[in-house]
Amino acid sequence: MADLLGSILNSMEKPPTVGDKESRRKAREQAARLKKMEEHEKRKKAEFRKKMEKEVSEFIQDSIQQKRKYNPMGKLERSILHDVSEVAGLASFSFGEDEESRYVMLFKKEFAPSDEELEAYRNGEEWDPKVAEQRRKLKEQDALEVAASSETKKKEVPTSNYRDKYSHLIGTSAAKDAAHTLEANSTYGCVPVANKRDTRSIEEALNAIRAKKRQKLDDDTGEHSSTS
Repeated sequence: MADLLGSILNSMEKPPTVGDKESRRKAREQAARLKKMEEHEKRKKAEFRKKMEKEVSEFIQDSIQQKRKYNPMGKLERSILHDVSEVAGLASFSFGEDEESRYVMLFKKEFAPSDEELEAYRNGEEWDPKVAEQRRKLKEQDALEVAASSETKKKEVPTSNYRDKYSHLIGTSAAKDAAHTLEANSTYGCVPVANKRDTRSIEEALNAIRAKKRQKLDDDTGEHSSTS
C-alpha cells in the first residue's frame, strides 16, 4: 500500500519553480504580441485595400485619365493593387529596376499600352508617342533600304573574261588563234591590196615593170663581170 501511494505521488506533476513561471509568462506575452501584430497587419492590409478600391473606382469614372502611375510601394502593397485592378477590369504593370523603386501603373482596357510603350517604361524612359512614331518610321525606312540592297545584289551578274572562262576547254593557244581571225587580212586572194589601190594607167604600169626588169638585168650583168 505504501509503495502504491509513493508511486502515485511520484507520478504527480511537481509544482512549477520560480524559473518555470517566468518562462511561461514571457511565452504568453510573446504570443500576445504576435497576435496583436498579426491583427494590426491584417487591419492595415484591409485599410490599404479599401483605399486602393476607392482610387481605382475614381480612376475608372474619370473620362479624361487613360492611365495612372503610383509612387513606389512594397511588394505586398503592389500585390493588393494588382488584385484590385484585375477585379476592376484594368491592366496593371510593375516597373522599376530594384525593389525600392518599383511602382505600379494602371491602364484602362481601351487604352492598353503597346509593346513599345511598355519597353520604354521598362527602360526607365518617359513615353512620348511622337518620338515613338519617328523611331517607327526610321525602322521601317531602314528595313526597306536593307531589302532593296539585298535585291540589288541578287540581280548583279559578275563579269568574266570569255577566253579565260573557256581556256580550260579549248586551250590558251586556240583561244589566241581564234582571236587573230578577227583581224583584217592585208591581201585579197593573190593580189596585194596595195596593187588594188594603184591609180596608174596600164601603159605606165607596163613601163614600170620593164624598167624593173632592165634594172635587174643590169644588176645581174654587173655582178657577173665583177666575179670574173
